[in-house]
Amino acid sequence: MAQLFFRYGSMNSGKSIDILKVAHNYEEHGKDVLIFTSGIDDRDEVGYISSRIGFKRKAIPIYDDTNLIDTVKEKSNIACILVDEVQFLKKDQVLQLAKIVDNFHIPVIGYGLKNDFRNELFEGSQYMLLYADKIEEIKTICSFCSRKATMVLRFEDGKPVYSGEQIQIGGNESYHSVCRKCYEGKRSEI
Repeated sequence: MAQLFFRYGSMNSGKSIDILKVAHNYEEHGKDVLIFTSGIDDRDEVGYISSRIGFKRKAIPIYDDTNLIDTVKEKSNIACILVDEVQFLKKDQVLQLAKIVDNFHIPVIGYGLKNDFRNELFEGSQYMLLYADKIEEIKTICSFCSRKATMVLRFEDGKPVYSGEQIQIGGNESYHSVCRKCYEGKRSEI
């Protein structure tokens, strides 16, 4: 039975490498996958999933007006749909993923951050948490101690920031995965 999965984790938890691994496993068995990623993530190139360990793969970019159901209807024999950066999806797009699972019987696995640097949910993550059949955490460790990282801390000019625009594309130069204690503890450095 097809299901909607939400696999979330902090930055550097291996979400992108996991999506590439899952795609490889399906394809190694002769099954077709459809891979999507956010059209706003341009750190490497728009329309690519890139892992920090150097693997890269082309994907279909998703923009605010992308209809995922229409894209899936254009394809045939899809065994699985993989979505990277699912936190950037709109509510309607998460509902489209649920409809793909329910009506086309294709499993969908969405990967992304759960919360932003302000420790608030992203729109896509909020609705994935509500509509996913299975929710799985991909774990990593805090950048400053050995605890499990559950949050993301944004840095500007070497200092932590706790307010600002929710979406600012960046990597290790702008964000660190942190535990709750270090997230709160860094406030004293401001």
